[in-house]
Amino acid sequence: MQKPPVRPPVPPMSNMSPIFKTAELTPAARRKKQKLPEKQLPDRVAALLPESALYTQLLEFEARVDAALARKKIDIQEALKSPPCIQRTLRVYVFNTFANQMRPTPEPKNPEPPSWSLKIIGRILEDGPNPMYPKFSAFFRRVTVTLDPNLYPENPTIIWENSRSSAPQDGFEIKRKGDKEFTAGIRLEMNHIPEKFKLSPPLMEVLGIEVDTRARVIAGIWHYVKARKLQNPSDPSFFACDPPLRKVFGEEKMKFAFVSQKISQHLSAPPPIHLEHNVRLSGNGAVGNACYDIQVDVPFPLQKEMAAFLVSTEKHKEIEQCDELISASIKKIHEHRRRRAFFLGFSQSPVDFINALITSQSRDLKLVAGKLIGMLRRNAVRTSIANHGILLLLCFHFLLVEDAVIRYLNRKPASGNDAPGNT
Repeated sequence: MQKPPVRPPVPPMSNMSPIFKTAELTPAARRKKQKLPEKQLPDRVAALLPESALYTQLLEFEARVDAALARKKIDIQEALKSPPCIQRTLRVYVFNTFANQMRPTPEPKNPEPPSWSLKIIGRILEDGPNPMYPKFSAFFRRVTVTLDPNLYPENPTIIWENSRSSAPQDGFEIKRKGDKEFTAGIRLEMNHIPEKFKLSPPLMEVLGIEVDTRARVIAGIWHYVKARKLQNPSDPSFFACDPPLRKVFGEEKMKFAFVSQKISQHLSAPPPIHLEHNVRLSGNGAVGNACYDIQVDVPFPLQKEMAAFLVSTEKHKEIEQCDELISASIKKIHEHRRRRAFFLGFSQSPVDFINALITSQSRDLKLVAGKLIGMLRRNAVRTSIANHGILLLLCFHFLLVEDAVIRYLNRKPASGNDAPGNT
């Protein structure tokens, strides 16, 4: 006579065999906490796949490359905050052309009126290959051209401002109708970046420079004080003023913190450059071709390349796509590893494996259901009749689930050797 099956006793977790470690039957809550990085392979996978050692070496190499790129990026960002400049010669060409100044003997019916064009262009002089220097208009803050008010009373002054220009230009051209020669005045105001100032005669006597930036002027005063040992040894924040410095500050001693404020009265806007051009309306080709050399500061040739490098490191779409593909592959590897562990544990000891799995899932289910029941009980006063029905259904389900399993196992066995209870 066959004995009805009974629920096998669940062994305590502390007495489990090493099989369950292979199956990794940990609660779901603990599995969530053990989240691995997307690109890292766990040691258990490395033991199963010896080829993964090469992948681990590639990850270490990638980490070293990323660290080197991060350091270089920081260095470039610091260098671009105070970009180095070099002095170059800007050659400015001023000339004019004309048209229809000589009237033909048989005068046509609709003759073109006589006109002229004044052109101001320039370029940076460079011996070797010409790098990408700024365009001509980028070196000027304002350009003013003054015509003869007697000949052109309506608009004798033409002003171009850099702040209102939409794009840098290679030069300027002014066209007018006329057949009278005159002298045009050209006023060029330089666009220094960073801003430069003209030094007063007393400050110029101390530093020996005529035009420079505020930062370099302050640095020059500091070097002047250090070179002549004027710093107060008892209080290094003060320095004594020798006769040239007394002309600048008007005091016997000065505090370093007040130097920037005191020199403001000795700094003024640099004077503009005044040019004159005689607009001539006779001759061959361009007339009055004159050139002028101006010393300007241009960005270091590698500055644009460094800025482009920073932009390129942030737009590596191909690398991002490869990272996404690697992450997806790692996720698949984790999934296959969990499946392998599951089936391996089941194949080694099916009964113990199923018991441990049921215990783990039951514990997780009771934990979730307990939280849900507690929440429903706290909100029972404000819930509807439908929510009370859900509460009763959950309680009824957990009370009868064990009895339902026993009844299913004790049902009339089917024919065959695979029926429950046959030995």
